[in-house]
Amino acid sequence: MRRISSIADKETFSSLFEQEIMSYVPASGAPEPSPVASPAAARSTRAPAPQRRDFEAKLRAFYRKLESKGYGQGPGKLKLHIRREHLLEDAFRRIMSCSKKELQKGKLCVLWDGEEGLDYGGPSREFFFLLSRELFNPYYGLFEYSANDTYTVHVSPMSAFVDNHHEWFRFSGRVLGLALVHGYLLEAWFTRALYRALLRLPPALEDVDALDAQFAASLRWLQSARCVSSLELTFAVSERLADGRVLERELRPGGRELAVTERNKKDYLERLVRWRVQRGVADQTEWLVRGFHEVVDPRLVAAFDARELELVIAGAPELDVADWRTHTEYRGGYHDHHPVILAFWQAIDRFTNEQRLRLVQFVTGTSSIPYEGFSALRGSTGPRRFCIERWGRTESLPRAHTCFNRLDLPPYPTLQLLHEKLLLAVEETNTFGIE
Repeated sequence: MRRISSIADKETFSSLFEQEIMSYVPASGAPEPSPVASPAAARSTRAPAPQRRDFEAKLRAFYRKLESKGYGQGPGKLKLHIRREHLLEDAFRRIMSCSKKELQKGKLCVLWDGEEGLDYGGPSREFFFLLSRELFNPYYGLFEYSANDTYTVHVSPMSAFVDNHHEWFRFSGRVLGLALVHGYLLEAWFTRALYRALLRLPPALEDVDALDAQFAASLRWLQSARCVSSLELTFAVSERLADGRVLERELRPGGRELAVTERNKKDYLERLVRWRVQRGVADQTEWLVRGFHEVVDPRLVAAFDARELELVIAGAPELDVADWRTHTEYRGGYHDHHPVILAFWQAIDRFTNEQRLRLVQFVTGTSSIPYEGFSALRGSTGPRRFCIERWGRTESLPRAHTCFNRLDLPPYPTLQLLHEKLLLAVEETNTFGIE
C-alpha cells in the first residue's frame, strides 16, 4: 500500500475510505456532545443530582469579583467620543490608545458626536451593539462565516492580508473584554473554538465540525478504525497556504518519520484537531486573546466553560417556544401529537430559559438563533430544522447530532422520566472528546 503522509488532503482521504466513512455509526452513541453518566445513573428514575453548572451563580460571582477588584469602577473615566459615521475608526483609535489600567478600571462613558445627553447605559449599549455588527461582519475581512451556517463567525485565514491585522485583532479582543466587564451584549456569535481560545482551552473535535464537516467525519472514522498502522500515516500534514504553495508541517518534532500506531493514535488525532482548527489563524487568534486578557484577567473567567462564556458575551435571549415547536420536524414514527412529543414540549415549558438555551446548544452546537427564528436554522450542508427522532431504549439518555440539528429521543413512558433524562443529558454533558 502506498504511503500516506497526511490525511489533510481530504479529497484523497475521503475517496479512499468513502464507504466506511459514510456508513460509520459510533458504537458508543452520538458523535456529538454525549452525556457523561454512569450506567446506574442512566437507569435511575429518581430526580437527577444537583446541577454541576449553576450558570447564574457563576455569573453573580464573576461580577462580584470584578467589583471587588475595581473593574470599571473609576475614579477615572474611559471616555469614548464617537462619530456615528466613523464608528469603527474612532473606536479603534480611542480604545487602542488606552493603557491596560485605563481599560480595566475606567468608568465607561460613551459620547456620540453632536448628540446631547449623559451616558446612563443607553449610549454604551447602543455603542457595543453597533460596533460589534461592524467589527465582526465578514465584509471587513477579519472574520468569516463558519462552514455550518451564516450566523456564527470565526477568524478568517484571509485576514492575514488585512493591513495592520494584528492590531485589529487585538482591538477585537479588547472590545470583547470591555463588553464583558461592563455587562453589555454583543451582536455577534462565534464558533465554539473561539470561546475555547479565550479560556485557553484546547480545541475539540466538535470544533472541526463548524469548519469542515467532511474532514471531521474522516477523523471520526479514523478514531474507530482498527489496524491504523496499515494506513501508513505519519505525524505530518500537507497544508495549502493562502498564496497557493503546499507546505508539509510536522505535528510534533520529527513527525515526518514518526508512524501513527494504535498506541499513539489518540495523540495524533488531538494534534490533528488542533492543527485543523488553528490552520491559518493561530497568529490572529493569539492577538485577539491577548487583547481580551489585557482587559479581563484570565483567572476571572476560568470558572466558565466555552458554552457559558458564549452566553455571557452574546447573551441569553428569550426563546420563542411557539416558533420552536412550529418549525420542528419529527422522524422515526414521532409526530406533533405523539405522546412522547407532547411530553417533550411539556418538559420544555417546565424548563427555565437558561435550560432551554442549553438544550439548543446541546442539539445545534450554539445558543445563537437566526433573527428569522427557528425556521432559518442551518446544519452542515445548508438549511436544516430542529429535528427530534425516535431512538434507543427508555434507560438510555438522549443524544445529539449538532451537524444535523437532531435530537435522538428515546420513547420515555412518562413526562417525569422524560424531564429527568433530558435535563440530565443537557446539564451533565461533556463535549465530544477523543478517547
